[in-house]
Amino acid sequence: MSPTAPAFPIAAALAVAPLAVVLQSKAMAPIGLVALAVAVIAHVRTTRTLPWPRGPVAMAGIALGLWAAVTAIWAIEPGRALGSGLSLAGMALLAAGAATSVQDSDEPTRQRLVLMLAIGLILGLAAATVDALTGHAIRAGVRGLREVPATLVFGLKPAASVMALLLPLAIALPWPVLPRALLLLAGAAVLVALPGDTAKIAAVLGLAVAGATALAPCLVPRLLGAGLAATILVMPLLVSAIPSLPVERLPGSALHRMLIWDFTAARIAQRPVLGWGMEASRTIPGGRDNPPAETLARMRVTDPALLRWFAEPHIQILPLHPHNGALQIWLELGGIGALIAAALAWLLGMAAARAPCPPAAAGALASAGVTAMLSFGAWQAWWVAAMLLAATACAALPGRALPSPEPHPPKA
Repeated sequence: MSPTAPAFPIAAALAVAPLAVVLQSKAMAPIGLVALAVAVIAHVRTTRTLPWPRGPVAMAGIALGLWAAVTAIWAIEPGRALGSGLSLAGMALLAAGAATSVQDSDEPTRQRLVLMLAIGLILGLAAATVDALTGHAIRAGVRGLREVPATLVFGLKPAASVMALLLPLAIALPWPVLPRALLLLAGAAVLVALPGDTAKIAAVLGLAVAGATALAPCLVPRLLGAGLAATILVMPLLVSAIPSLPVERLPGSALHRMLIWDFTAARIAQRPVLGWGMEASRTIPGGRDNPPAETLARMRVTDPALLRWFAEPHIQILPLHPHNGALQIWLELGGIGALIAAALAWLLGMAAARAPCPPAAAGALASAGVTAMLSFGAWQAWWVAAMLLAATACAALPGRALPSPEPHPPKA
């Protein structure tokens, strides 16, 4: 692969990112965005043309960011909303340009790119394993800490989510079935063993969807996109059923998540069309309070230990974001934003079916969907950069050649 090829910076980022996010998750943002920008620059230098985005996926992503910027008009923090919205639109435009830049890569370049991904995954998974087995000594050493704080364990969760996102792309490796399967299964096993329930689910479901797509490469990605779109649209209705469920039996952290979602759904109902404005989750009225006593009673929470825990000052009813991308979009961007996001999800499923390697693209989309629905803030730069890098890589993966049809015998 030539260092001047548009795919080279994407390949380099895939080789570096898994290890980098183990050491520091926030490194994902500069790694991903710089790689996308350099890919665009390489395309311009090579062809003397700008890689303008092609297709409705790019338009939907840019539209979501622009609508987020428009919500600054009524947002709680207009400046933050405008900046975040324009940043999101800009990142979507950049990724679309990078994907256009790499989609004409030749087959040897595509194969080297996925080999670089495999190297990155092996390094990242190995580092995460050693870090976990040594009581997080690697990440403590990087930070100059002599003693490992108890909170450091949570730092592996973002790294695990990024590797769960990238792992299905390794299906496109030009290896025999056995070594390819060993890498995928070993990677999934490591991710299941690492902290973070969301990453475990994302890794397993991502590979399961990839396997199903290998059997039905046109149908499964389209169903996945439609399913994600429907989930985004109906999420507030799904959450409204929480009080009728036996959530009081859940562990404290899971019960807290249910309380967060219940509170978020109530705020969505107050402004269902336009939302509260981009980034409003941070400062939504009442979000920094403890879970109210009436809410705990409505959820039938009577355990004295849980009641004391929910009364502690650091336990908030909405800490920064709802830990559910669909709810965050509804809360901040309203029904209009949810419609745009649902269209984007559906279009991504359609695009995965047309990708050079549909199983890899669909698996990554499924993994991203799990993480987006259950974990981090929807607009966290490191996570957005990881998804955009994975999406761009999907355009540059080697394709799976199908056997040529048997020629028809000549007519007598």
